[in-house]
Amino acid sequence: MAPFLENIPLSKYTTFGIGGPARFFAEVTNVEQMQNVLKEAGDLPLFLLGNGSNILFDDRGFDGLVILNRIQFFKQEGSRFSVGAGFNFSLLGSKVSRLGFGGLEFASGIPGSVGGAVFMNAGANGFETADFLQEVHFVDRQGILHVFEKDELVFAYRTSPFQKKKGAIVSAVFELKECKNARKRRQDIVHYRQETQPYGEKSAGCIFRNPEGGSAGAFIEQAGLKGLQVGGAKVSEKHANFIVNSEGKASAEDVLRLMELVKTGVKNQLGKELVCEVRYIPYNQRDNTFWNEKM
Repeated sequence: MAPFLENIPLSKYTTFGIGGPARFFAEVTNVEQMQNVLKEAGDLPLFLLGNGSNILFDDRGFDGLVILNRIQFFKQEGSRFSVGAGFNFSLLGSKVSRLGFGGLEFASGIPGSVGGAVFMNAGANGFETADFLQEVHFVDRQGILHVFEKDELVFAYRTSPFQKKKGAIVSAVFELKECKNARKRRQDIVHYRQETQPYGEKSAGCIFRNPEGGSAGAFIEQAGLKGLQVGGAKVSEKHANFIVNSEGKASAEDVLRLMELVKTGVKNQLGKELVCEVRYIPYNQRDNTFWNEKM
């Protein structure tokens, strides 16, 4: 591998369009490259980046190594699909539905990568990524490849065991069933999202998790917080559980302050506690304390 790149702006690699420079940066396109980069990284603070959704980088950037995962292969063996972690998750939902296989229609319109979907156990429309997983291939910090069977892994709402593992998801295997209506279902989901969510605007996706028995967006709207703005960050007028980077001028600080105002407003007016879904990535490890306590 060539030496790591330095001072690469992270704003260009996220759907929010926010974030300062990475101290070090590397792009990988296959598993062997990932193994080499992880071995070369040593003890550097590390962040794995896919399509850059569900992420808010600090305005100062990241004081470590950011690895851009571009492992994007797609292989089909009957009803089993092996997919690189850098493959676009929405494209995967579209591709398998066109092939006549159902289950991942909900992925259509979710802007993350396959690796990110597994890491966060992304879900929508009553389904989650883990529902269709068979295997996850993972490279640890020593560059060793591990294959985890679904039965070895415990997933929950927006959580996976990989959030506590050090290394990188490099691929996943899905088991799907043939379904004649898969393509139509996917089209309906995409149409609904286009009508109800702020597509075309810079955002990280839904900001807060849906509380049990309710909708975060509905609570935010009931609290009268639609359109609330701090600097360049604004609660979407179209869907209250989205914060948009208005005119591309928002900072991470703007977003964090707005999120805190929304949480406080919903808590004070409705007595509902919102939990953040978007991952804030601090400049260095010492900054994690603030986020964990506040969000």
